[in-house]
Amino acid sequence: MNVGIFVFQTNTSVDSAVLAKHAEDLGFESYWVPEHAILPVHTTSRFPGSPDGAVPDAYGRIVDPFIALARASAVTQTIKLGTGICLVPEHNPLHLAKVISSLDQASGGRFLFGIGAGWHKEESEMMGGDFAHRWTQTRDAVLAMKALWTQEEAEHHGDYYDFAPVHSVPKPAQKPHPPVFLGGKAQNVFKRVVEWGDGWMPNRTSADEIRRGRNTLGELAEAAGRDPNTVQIMAFGHAGHFKGREAVAELIDAGANRVTIWLEQTEGEGALAEMDEIARQVLTA
Repeated sequence: MNVGIFVFQTNTSVDSAVLAKHAEDLGFESYWVPEHAILPVHTTSRFPGSPDGAVPDAYGRIVDPFIALARASAVTQTIKLGTGICLVPEHNPLHLAKVISSLDQASGGRFLFGIGAGWHKEESEMMGGDFAHRWTQTRDAVLAMKALWTQEEAEHHGDYYDFAPVHSVPKPAQKPHPPVFLGGKAQNVFKRVVEWGDGWMPNRTSADEIRRGRNTLGELAEAAGRDPNTVQIMAFGHAGHFKGREAVAELIDAGANRVTIWLEQTEGEGALAEMDEIARQVLTA
């Protein structure tokens, strides 16, 4: 089973180099970190993960995901390295494409590009996102990056990003580019995945939801002339989810290609101990 570990990497977490190396040694397939560049002091946006909508303090202390994954890549050999998720509208795609290419090349083709459009309106707009049309902007950015990753003289002419032919080197080690996984459960997520993504990565999900999603993605892929087997599904676990081997097996049976488990303890020796226990419960037959 392809089981990854997600770490909410903050300024007080154990170094990602230490955690990722330990995860690889235990047999985890992938290592994932989140992204929030800033946390506005004043906000009207409601956090979707808490009953009162209050944004946890930790969301203002997340380290840069690409720095964290670069550190992880330097001390590991096989574990895949993913963003869970990268907030694409908050980046310039010309710069982000180079960052990802550099990481993918340095890691020997191990980067997994988990993306989202964001839920925090104030953050998104401060960082350059068009919140009302954030998925349209995300699509434009991803198509621009695909051109930069695959073309020697890349150009793109979209509604948000428009540039004449440029050279963008290095290219990713993975061909044609690292896989793009779309997060979320928005109404059009399946159409987006089939049109310009490589996979779907819902969080707070269940085996039934994965099964329904697999069926829908298969139908849409066939209608679009795409092989349904080229569309992956990753069950992206939230805190407390999927910590038993049976729960993971159920998700795989429902159609998931990969499951990630949230490491709830990220500081001190407790982080390594919890990872040991997850591995014992999930990876050990």
